[in-house]
Amino acid sequence: MMARRKDGLSERHKKILEVLQNYQDNIGYPPSIREIGHEADISSTSVVNYYLDQLEEMGYIERDRKVSRGMRLIKNVAGKLVDVLDKAEDLMRIPMAGRIGAGIVIQPPDTDFSLFPPEEGVEVARSMLSERDQSAQLFALEVQGDSMIDAMVDDGDIVIMKHTQDARNGEMVAVRLRDSDETTLKYFYRENGRVRLQPANPTMQPIIIEDPSSVEVQGKVVLVIRQMDSSPI
Repeated sequence: MMARRKDGLSERHKKILEVLQNYQDNIGYPPSIREIGHEADISSTSVVNYYLDQLEEMGYIERDRKVSRGMRLIKNVAGKLVDVLDKAEDLMRIPMAGRIGAGIVIQPPDTDFSLFPPEEGVEVARSMLSERDQSAQLFALEVQGDSMIDAMVDDGDIVIMKHTQDARNGEMVAVRLRDSDETTLKYFYRENGRVRLQPANPTMQPIIIEDPSSVEVQGKVVLVIRQMDSSPI
C-alpha cells in the first residue's frame, strides 16, 4: 500500500508552516530543507520532504524542485492555521528506527537509532492501515539504495514496518544476516531448503542463503511513503 498524502494538519505540519511563514515575513526568502528540519526539530531530510509533499498536495505551499529553496506559502495560508488541529484526521505517530539498505546490505537498523531522537517519527492516517496493523508494533525506516525500485520503493522513501519474526513467500521484509551482521530490504522466499532474498531491480542478482537459520526476519512492510523529487537541500 502506497501513501502520498492525508487530509488534515498535525502539529508537525503546523510547525513547518510556521517556519515558512517566519522566513517569509522576517528573512525574505524561503528556508532550506535542513533549516526547516532544524527549526521543526526533525533530523531526517526525508521526513521533512514527506511533510512538505503533503502540504503541497493539500494546497498550503507551492514547490519548484528545480530551484534551491524553491518553496513558498500560498496567499492567505496563515489564516488556515487557526484551529487546524480541530480538523485534523486521526493520526498515528510511528517512530523512525533508522535506515535500511535496498541495494547492498548495510549494518542493522539499530546501529543507526542514534540518528533519530526517540520522539521523532512520521505521522500516518489510521485509515491507511488495517485495524490489525494499527494495533501492531510499528516502526519506520528510511530506505537507502535502489534494489526495490520496481516495487515502487526508491532511495529516500520511508517504509512502515510491522515487527515480526516470520515471513511468507513474496513478502517484502527487513532481514538481518547473522553471519555478516548486516541488514537489507528484499522480497523473501523460502525454497529448496534455502532462503532467497529477491531484489525488485532487473539489474541485480538475488541473495541466496544456504542456511535459513542465519536469516533473522525483523519486520515486514505494511506501507510505503514515497518521496517526490525534492529541491536541493
